[in-house]
Amino acid sequence: MLADVTAGVLPLLLNNKPMIKKIYLITVFAIMLVNAARAQQNSVDIHFNGFSFVDNREYRAFTERSRSYLGARTALDLGLNLDSLNHFVVGINGIHEFGARPYFLKVDPVAYYKFESSKWLFNAGMFPRAGLLDNYPRALLNDTLRYFRPNVEGLLARVQGEFGYETFWLDWVSRQTATDREQFLFGASGKYKPNPFGKFYISHYFVMLHDAGPSVAIPGDHIRDNAAGQLRLGLDFSHKTMFDSLSVEAGGMISLERVRVSGGGGFHKPLGVVASVYASKGRFAFFDEFYKGQGHYVNYGDSFYEKKIYNRLDIIYSPFIFKHLKGQFVLSLHQSPGQLTDNQQVFRIVYDLGRKKLVRFGNDD
Repeated sequence: MLADVTAGVLPLLLNNKPMIKKIYLITVFAIMLVNAARAQQNSVDIHFNGFSFVDNREYRAFTERSRSYLGARTALDLGLNLDSLNHFVVGINGIHEFGARPYFLKVDPVAYYKFESSKWLFNAGMFPRAGLLDNYPRALLNDTLRYFRPNVEGLLARVQGEFGYETFWLDWVSRQTATDREQFLFGASGKYKPNPFGKFYISHYFVMLHDAGPSVAIPGDHIRDNAAGQLRLGLDFSHKTMFDSLSVEAGGMISLERVRVSGGGGFHKPLGVVASVYASKGRFAFFDEFYKGQGHYVNYGDSFYEKKIYNRLDIIYSPFIFKHLKGQFVLSLHQSPGQLTDNQQVFRIVYDLGRKKLVRFGNDD
């Protein structure tokens, strides 16, 4: 029956929009998952989540980024559980910016294999970055990635134990063609707590963009490497003071910028120091981060860190919090030399229904 449907519908879709083709292919994969689960006596689950956002930015320091982002992103996927450790997931993740045409600006396919145990996590394919990489400092990975590039396309491995965790990942940004550049991101991050019951911890973050250019050489164009990292020492006072959560961090930042030309002089290595404090109580939270040092140009980082001095204060209020739904307002105040009134207002509604068992065929192994 699936073959008959494919033969009748596929020719029509091949003459339609690329988005329709993606949805069709995901539907075919979903049917294949159900059939595979039935054949192997396994289970299929479903996951629905997303968020709506209004993000207004009033920047005089960077007028080209002084704009508003308004829209909604919705994700739906099906997972085939071979057993308690091995899983295959397929789905779609689409974004609509309010007022845009066509309705969906972009639909990203979700398709990956996941191995997960108490110690190891391994993903291979196209999978959501949320919950895996969204703890990166904005100096390294900016906060618009959650709007416009929600998936990692590549690999991720994480090992965790009593004293912390370590994560390595590879994200293929652009496949090389005659006109498209070959670009990929590589990163590593981790957190180490020498005493699991103590306050002190060490965290680190690293990201590198490799840009090899298109296959047809452009005169005067060269391979570029752009990397940045932070090493932080922190104290976590959560549930040990009047605050629900309280942490203080300080450390250093370095970026590595290189254009591979003869006599180019190697890497340019700006340095600086960072310090931050986060506190939350009930529905309110505050996050303040300060940077001082040389300016950094990080391709996927926040532009404010090009400044030699920068401070950001986030005032966060969550007016409603339910089991599967959260509304949050964030007022961000940005201070940099000569610009003390830059600000940003964000309101988000985040919803996640969780992963629900859809079909079970026999007992899991």
